[in-house]
Amino acid sequence: MLSKDFALKIFEAFSIERWNDLVRPFDIIEMDKAAEKMVLAYIIGKFEEQKGNIIDWDWMIYASLFDLLKKIALCDIKSPVQRMIRIEYPEEYKKINEWLLDKYSSIIKDVKLYNLFKNYLNDDKEETLTKRVFRAAHKYSTLREFEMISHVNEPYRLKNIERQLNDDIVDYLDLTGMQKLITKQKPYEFLLVLEQLRFQIRWNQTPRVPKTSVLGHSFFVAVTTLLLEDSDAQFCKKRRYNNFFSALFHDLPEAVTRDIISPVKQATAELPSVVKKIEDEIVRKELCPLMEDFYVDELMYFTSDEFENRIILPGKDKSSSVEVLHVSYKDLNVKFNDEKYSPVDGRLVRLADQIAAFIEAHQSIYYGITSNHLRHGKKNIYMLYEKSDRINGFDISSFLNEFDDFTDN
Repeated sequence: MLSKDFALKIFEAFSIERWNDLVRPFDIIEMDKAAEKMVLAYIIGKFEEQKGNIIDWDWMIYASLFDLLKKIALCDIKSPVQRMIRIEYPEEYKKINEWLLDKYSSIIKDVKLYNLFKNYLNDDKEETLTKRVFRAAHKYSTLREFEMISHVNEPYRLKNIERQLNDDIVDYLDLTGMQKLITKQKPYEFLLVLEQLRFQIRWNQTPRVPKTSVLGHSFFVAVTTLLLEDSDAQFCKKRRYNNFFSALFHDLPEAVTRDIISPVKQATAELPSVVKKIEDEIVRKELCPLMEDFYVDELMYFTSDEFENRIILPGKDKSSSVEVLHVSYKDLNVKFNDEKYSPVDGRLVRLADQIAAFIEAHQSIYYGITSNHLRHGKKNIYMLYEKSDRINGFDISSFLNEFDDFTDN
């Protein structure tokens, strides 16, 4: 499903600035908003599952991609204006959706994905719990941005926006996760730490455009992982869920350790394993106490050995502890493509991570902002996969060859 054109179209979200008619204390970027929204959707959704409710994570994962594609295409129309068109001029809104589908028809080559996108845009069915969780995450992530910019804007600029945001939030206060966030309990404290990834800039040792935050990068990796999925393997929903959120949270340790760039990590043969061990220790000490008991083990599963294909073998009885086992891609497909094994395509997450880094370097070079760091980083990733076979079903060599002047000598 992933092509050069599709990847670069999604990457445009790193260049879309938000709140650009107000004073902003930092760059507020659309990709970062999409990332924080899905972090919040995960937290709010987990509280609902804890209450015994069912969340359609498959719908939400695809919705996060489709919502971003819609925002990329309509970024020049402010959200309040889009809402007025949808409510007051429904026929014109349908035409906008038709225009959107036509705009992406040459980019989204996969028929199944295109039809899912079409269904998403034309969905006028009753709001489900899953949709409400997704909308609540959207509203609260907007509120968080508003809270951060409110300190540097005069009150009269903000009063109407604040009133509308508060009106929107009220509709979702029956959700336990929203109650916890609004009243600034533990999930709020966890979110504040995660938001530090929004302020950390990747490739910080070199000039680059567009700049990308660690949090925005993580969401780009997540949707790239989704698009790298091998359609022939027919992933179970749990596998897709694990892949997406493993990618979204793969840089979670950097919230407390900051980014240690690859050349430094590889300064000695043993340093990568040492750094990983230290990261795991710090996460358990500083981040785990901020996580709820009903999702802490899952998040640790996502972030431990995050680039390895793995499964969980259930214990033989209730008293037996589970075992995490590294497995081959073939075994993931043949033996363990089932919810009970909680399969993860860690190598696919790693591939998506490196594709993201490759495109980050490529685009800056393309725009004329380059350096040895960017040229060497891009070339090293290309050389790593230059003669590779398919990785978890994806032909990475052919994909990278779609980019011209890959060596940038």
